[in-house]
Amino acid sequence: MCSMSGAEMSGAERESAGSREIGASGVGAVLFDLDGTLVATRRLYLEAFADALEPLLGRRPGHEEMMALRPRAEIRFLRELGGEEAHVAVMERFYRAYEDRHDEDFQGIYTGVREMLARLRALGTPMGLVTGKSRRSWGITSPRVKLGPFSVAIFDDDVPRSKPDPSGLRAAVRELAGAGALGPNASDDVLYVGDSPTDLEAAAGAGVRPGAALWSKRPYERDAFQAQAEALGGIAFATPASLVEVIQSRAATGAASPPHQL
Repeated sequence: MCSMSGAEMSGAERESAGSREIGASGVGAVLFDLDGTLVATRRLYLEAFADALEPLLGRRPGHEEMMALRPRAEIRFLRELGGEEAHVAVMERFYRAYEDRHDEDFQGIYTGVREMLARLRALGTPMGLVTGKSRRSWGITSPRVKLGPFSVAIFDDDVPRSKPDPSGLRAAVRELAGAGALGPNASDDVLYVGDSPTDLEAAAGAGVRPGAALWSKRPYERDAFQAQAEALGGIAFATPASLVEVIQSRAATGAASPPHQL
């Protein structure tokens, strides 16, 4: 959940990323990871984690130390580091710090994300969130970023295990199918877009198409992440606009198209 860099990307960095074809029936829905995909929260999380753990550890853990532990889901991460006995108190300190620090340490919405979401809604594409974030943290961030409504939202509170376990994605697909937003082969035409290898693995495990959000990656990380996505039958998107272009093309043609560069 903390693999993201800053929210801005230069024009030169947005130029091209590989894209594999979408199935002949197009994209029925798009599910997104949240932190590092739609919003940049790395600094906010690391400072709030440190605030929560410092009284327990007797020292302030550094950013590099915490990143080396690969935090993916805040509740589970803090339970692992703080222990079960202190977990409730650690979480309360974390939530206070997350809210108190939000205005200063939140790094923004990634460039093009608002426009992407607006265009997908205009196309009538159902969208959802499947994230390692807790509902309480999203309740702090959501009114500040105003990303609009989603058809489904699955948080870390809702699943027995965090990604790469596919249970959250499977739950989202079931909910969309139950609401009539997907056809009988529900998972076949769902795209899950995220910023980490665990997002790609969870998508593959759930039988949905993995999508790599290259727009949040540092330049030296993009080739490897694109290769990981493609190895799992996924698609890599250089920008949020390129994701919309693929979906819009599929909606217009309704037929398979050859792989192309975006």
